[in-house]
Amino acid sequence: MSTISHHAFAAEAASRHSAQTLDHTLRDASPSHVIETALKTVGREQLALVSSFGTESAALLKVMADVDPAIPVIFLDTGWLFEETLAYRDTLTAMLGLRDVRSIKPLEGALSRQDPDRELWFSDPDACCRIRKVEPLARALKPFSAWINGRKRFQGGARAEIPVVEDDGAKLKFNPFANASREEIEAIYKLAKLPPHPLVASGYLSVGCMPCSTRTAPDEDARAGRWRGRSKTECGIHTTKTS
Repeated sequence: MSTISHHAFAAEAASRHSAQTLDHTLRDASPSHVIETALKTVGREQLALVSSFGTESAALLKVMADVDPAIPVIFLDTGWLFEETLAYRDTLTAMLGLRDVRSIKPLEGALSRQDPDRELWFSDPDACCRIRKVEPLARALKPFSAWINGRKRFQGGARAEIPVVEDDGAKLKFNPFANASREEIEAIYKLAKLPPHPLVASGYLSVGCMPCSTRTAPDEDARAGRWRGRSKTECGIHTTKTS
């Protein structure tokens, strides 16, 4: 085993052990306590929160802002987002006093080579997500050793069994809302008077890129409108480990 691969293996093993220990400790913790622990574990310079500024994003951003509004927030501007999402990002950034929101875009070279006609979302949505979300996020997270996201078990599918803390390659991945109920999320919105995403009133319960987001019927899961008609349920940023 080379020195580089040995160090990578050791880092992953340490991350895995640390994640299991933290997950056991935080399995019943409040979202704010999870974020506080993440901050104490790695420090602000090594911690980032990844947000889509989607329909449920404001609750996590509010909890984070109450702990430390200077924690870096990574926003993936894929080039296919609704204008309403970009406006919502700006609204929440100002309202919550977020001090370090970083809008990350896909590499122009990758787009021109792999998606020159902007039709990749239709012919190969996994490849589209890879160049517009997965690669940009991996690039943005390189300086950090841990990150926070807003997945919840009640969202179902691959998210039904997520832990509070998991290892993500050589990084720690914190899921402060893993245990949260839909009612708890709604209570945060109500108490803090958080504005809803502009598209919620139009029937969008989950909002991603324009071509791959549709309205959701009242009896459907919140994410049923994502990649409708396909077996795809995740963009890949939560199924591909970062390093």
